[in-house]
Amino acid sequence: MRMESKLINMGKQQNFKVGELMPGLSVDNVIFGFHDNQLKVLLLECMNHRDWMLPGGFVLKSESTDAAAERVLYDRTGLNNVYLQQFHVFGDPSRSRDSLMSSAMKSMELPFETDNWFKQRFVTIGYYALVEFEKVVPVPDSISASCAWHDTDKLPRLIFDHKDIIANALTSMRHHLNYQPIGYNLLPKEFTMKNLQSIYETILNRKLDRSNFTRKMLAAGILDKKEKLFAGGAHKAPYLYSFKKKEYLKVLKDGFNNEF
Repeated sequence: MRMESKLINMGKQQNFKVGELMPGLSVDNVIFGFHDNQLKVLLLECMNHRDWMLPGGFVLKSESTDAAAERVLYDRTGLNNVYLQQFHVFGDPSRSRDSLMSSAMKSMELPFETDNWFKQRFVTIGYYALVEFEKVVPVPDSISASCAWHDTDKLPRLIFDHKDIIANALTSMRHHLNYQPIGYNLLPKEFTMKNLQSIYETILNRKLDRSNFTRKMLAAGILDKKEKLFAGGAHKAPYLYSFKKKEYLKVLKDGFNNEF
């Protein structure tokens, strides 16, 4: 069978001929959600039910790498128009060495044939996405047993260099906090300042001064203050906030300039 006629399954219902794909190029998405004051990452369970991997895919010759990452994100979560940021290119030749590829393909229960498309050297472009946890219905692809959330500080065994990719995504996101606001895609429509601060503290892995954090966030002009929550005593009820979408997107584009 000619290589160009072989079909590569790229998702729930998508099959593409090898000739339609960019050789040696892939995208890997680190999809973050926030639930119960814990940062989560969405992972795919390998067919051997022991190893896990990041949602990823190949790049069509007819699409940009951003479009490929958006397609993967939509296939796994059902969401589009969410925050998706390219953060690093992973191109070390050692990530495609035979021993690593053989182990990963066994985990996915793929045949390790000489001319297998998966066996070539791949350079992957890393993207991280921020999504609202409650809106995601995880969907596995055809070469995965399941798709589920995991705590970022309690990761299961991962194939390839996916543990390093997640660590790199977290580091990049921490750097971005100083000039890009985060929270719009992670929180529900209305939230407390404590909820927002909890996200920043989780990402930064350290405590922040409450009054200082509140002052900085309000000074940014991206929050709309709502009525108080009527839970418990009135004097203890925290205010609810929502993001001003127009102002938030402007700050996202122009820069945040806040040190945390």
